[in-house]
Amino acid sequence: MSLEVHAPDGVPEVHAGDDLAALLLPLVDPVDGDVVVVTSKVVSKAEGRVRPGTREEALPGETARVVARRGPTTIARTRHGLTMAAAGIDASNTVAGTVVLLPEDPDGSARALRRALRERAGVNVGVVVTDTAGRAWREGQTDIAIGAAGVRVLEDFAGRTDAHGNTLAVTAPAIADEIAGAAELASGKLGGRPFAVVRGLARHVLPPEQDGPGAAALVRREGADLFGYGAREAVVRALAGDPADRVCFGAAASAGELVEALRTVLGSGLDVVPEGPDAVSLAGRDVDACAVTAVAFAHGWRADDAPAGGRLRLRPVRT
Repeated sequence: MSLEVHAPDGVPEVHAGDDLAALLLPLVDPVDGDVVVVTSKVVSKAEGRVRPGTREEALPGETARVVARRGPTTIARTRHGLTMAAAGIDASNTVAGTVVLLPEDPDGSARALRRALRERAGVNVGVVVTDTAGRAWREGQTDIAIGAAGVRVLEDFAGRTDAHGNTLAVTAPAIADEIAGAAELASGKLGGRPFAVVRGLARHVLPPEQDGPGAAALVRREGADLFGYGAREAVVRALAGDPADRVCFGAAASAGELVEALRTVLGSGLDVVPEGPDAVSLAGRDVDACAVTAVAFAHGWRADDAPAGGRLRLRPVRT
């Protein structure tokens, strides 16, 4: 198998209202089964998403919630569900004093470009809209797919068997993200090449009448991400105990997990007793109620309003 990536030179500066298909087609000759990759920066510019001001000024309007802050850096979850530095707002490769916001609907932008390329060039291609993001536990950044149309974004290997007879459980290559990373190697960050054509992945390109679920399918829902908050922020949110944050901590933990966590925080000698799957009780005397409440909240549990028989009873929160 082989993979070919071509990122053409010669793309002019993009402005609001520009036709991306018209800019691309004179520079490349796509064929059926190609995947056209375009940076979110030029999609946003063409869609008029350039704003005067700084990233800090634009951040509140693009933030669904703050995930973590470290000094001047803010990691935010956008309304698209993406978790990115500065909510994906970019101050590079744009006129000084302006910033570029993410596209309003990256999957919609990908569908529109795919349709235009089919109408004008008569080809069935997939389209991936990319942006640059960091990775937890890893230095550096790579491009990821934030929009997609006509391309399989995720391949589910669960249930398949490997060459040694082992059944795969959760293996699911993020095809669209891998395409984004491959395209960025050819495009580069400073070369002024916002388009790339990836050839050799026709098996992942969908029929013309199918756009697929888009890159939105790669976004974990709130609560399914084990790292919904940064380490410091998780402590603060648990102590604050705002019910609106419960979803970010995921589903309620088991009684056994809660008991283990309480003993870790309050000491192994804590008088705590699991009372089945839906109740845990502990002695109320000399127990740090604030610590108990915070640990319970972070595990999706809550304390009954009135202790019974001198014991505090905790129950899981069902949503």
